[in-house]
Amino acid sequence: MSYYKEIYRYTFKYKGMAWATILFNLLFVVFNLLSLILFIPVLQLIFKDPSELSFVGAPRWEGGLTGIVNYVQDAYNHYMYTLVKADPKSALLFVCLTVFIAFFLKNVFRYGAVWTQSRLRMTVVRDIRLALFKKSLELPLSYHSNEKKGDLMARMNSDVNEIEVAVVSLLELIFREPLAILINLATLVYMSPKLTLTALLLIPISAFVISRIGKSLKRTAKKTQEQLGFLYASMDENLGGVRVIKAFEAIGFVVQQFRKQNDQHQRLATRVFRKRDLSPLVNETLGAMVLLALVYFGGRLILNGEEIGLSGEVFLTYIIVFSQFLRPIQSVSNNMANMNKAQASQDRINSLLKTPDPIINPPNNTPVLSLEKGVSFQNVGFAYQDQVVLDQINWEVAKGSLVAIVGESGSGKSTLMDLLLRFYDVNKGCIKIDGIDIREIELSSLRNIIGVVSQESFLFNLSVSQNIAFGDLSFDLERVVSAAKIANAHEFISSLDDGYDTVLGERGNKLSGGQKQRIAIARAVYKNPSILILDEATSALDTASEKLVQQALENLMQQRTSFVIAHRLSTVRNADQIIVLSKGKIVEQGTHDALMLQGGIYKNLCALQGLN
Repeated sequence: MSYYKEIYRYTFKYKGMAWATILFNLLFVVFNLLSLILFIPVLQLIFKDPSELSFVGAPRWEGGLTGIVNYVQDAYNHYMYTLVKADPKSALLFVCLTVFIAFFLKNVFRYGAVWTQSRLRMTVVRDIRLALFKKSLELPLSYHSNEKKGDLMARMNSDVNEIEVAVVSLLELIFREPLAILINLATLVYMSPKLTLTALLLIPISAFVISRIGKSLKRTAKKTQEQLGFLYASMDENLGGVRVIKAFEAIGFVVQQFRKQNDQHQRLATRVFRKRDLSPLVNETLGAMVLLALVYFGGRLILNGEEIGLSGEVFLTYIIVFSQFLRPIQSVSNNMANMNKAQASQDRINSLLKTPDPIINPPNNTPVLSLEKGVSFQNVGFAYQDQVVLDQINWEVAKGSLVAIVGESGSGKSTLMDLLLRFYDVNKGCIKIDGIDIREIELSSLRNIIGVVSQESFLFNLSVSQNIAFGDLSFDLERVVSAAKIANAHEFISSLDDGYDTVLGERGNKLSGGQKQRIAIARAVYKNPSILILDEATSALDTASEKLVQQALENLMQQRTSFVIAHRLSTVRNADQIIVLSKGKIVEQGTHDALMLQGGIYKNLCALQGLN
């Protein structure tokens, strides 16, 4: 039941559109029934001679709902009696016109329902997809390390599309179909209680069969959506690694792996469609059996001359109305199947939206505008799951210092900087900026004073200006150009086809590695941070590019507190302070000269790189 409440909450967030859809559907149901009942006079004109019609007196007002129905019916019958006696052909034309008007209004109101419903369903989809995207960006890096990007994309696309179907199904299931069933049922009872009671005894059989199909459908739908996530992940991974696939002549291998996943999804999706489409077919078959049983039962009574309260033409109308009574029942079956299928998607969406974010803003946070004194790491410890990454890190960094972090791969260098950015929170100890624990600092202001240039500079499929001023919706072009000049990027940017308006393509693939790195440095310059983190910023470049980038980095580091993570030790020999990490601990600390005199790990690393 909670699932239906969630879909209801999505839908009635926009009450105007929801109630307009319900109103149009109600009017559609009413005029759909009228368009059928108004055929009774046509049948009477065809099957009866005007002289056979019994006198219908003027209507009398009795009050109450039943009185209103009787008054309208008597008024119409009296008018028709008078008109038929005077001119049967005019009466036929009048009936045809009223039936046409009823059909016309029925379709107008149906289109009105579709018009408002289409906007409502896409508005709900927009909101859910936005919430999923925002939540995905807010979740910690640990979540993205464990989850496949393709699975997140599947939740934002195919799962959300199932919710779109559920929104429509809910409105029809709760508001349109019950009204249609009640109105048609009331009409059938009014026309013949005896026949209607017989029909109602046969209908529950189909409800039991459909419920069994629905439970099986939900289980299969969940497996299908999960498999689609794996399929998206495979597509994303292999398209991203197409260079490696081609270089290793692995197209056949990759296609074979993808074929297995694709075939598995095809089998599951086929089962879902078969089960979903089975329920309306079963319902229609059972409904036809009930309808034919009524025709046989009622027809025998009429042929035998027994009294059932219906003339031949009214009995025929009764059968037509009963066939319309079965349609909303069948629609309930269809909508229940859609809701069951969408419930699996809603569970997957909720599992993401309700994932807790451990990196939170404290209620009484302290904003920071810049670094005034320094950064301190006090007995910092961090473990990822059961694996200890950092242990007992104690380190003081004064404002304006150039400090370096070196050590073998996996020693915890990048993790230490991730803790400073609060991509993760420490398990032990604390990190302080100007004496304030960073967990007490307002999160956005903390990250605003820190700039990052990493080994693999990620550029977006935006213009050069938008990449440099990334995150600034109303950027200053002069400031962008100034940042590019400091980063030694202005010259090559000016030579591009559209200069600063050139769109760089996916991941900036229109640029060389050195050019991308200088754009990334310009991005950090534009941000103007107090603290700068350089994570292997030159390790992947050729000698010529490294020289240009290194000069840009020196321009960037002026008047800033800089943390440099480096494998190339030649780039950090002038650092004010160097710490050497090994297995998550600081094993050596000092300047280049002091560490060389110690003759420890740092000296051995320098020797391996030919430094002295």
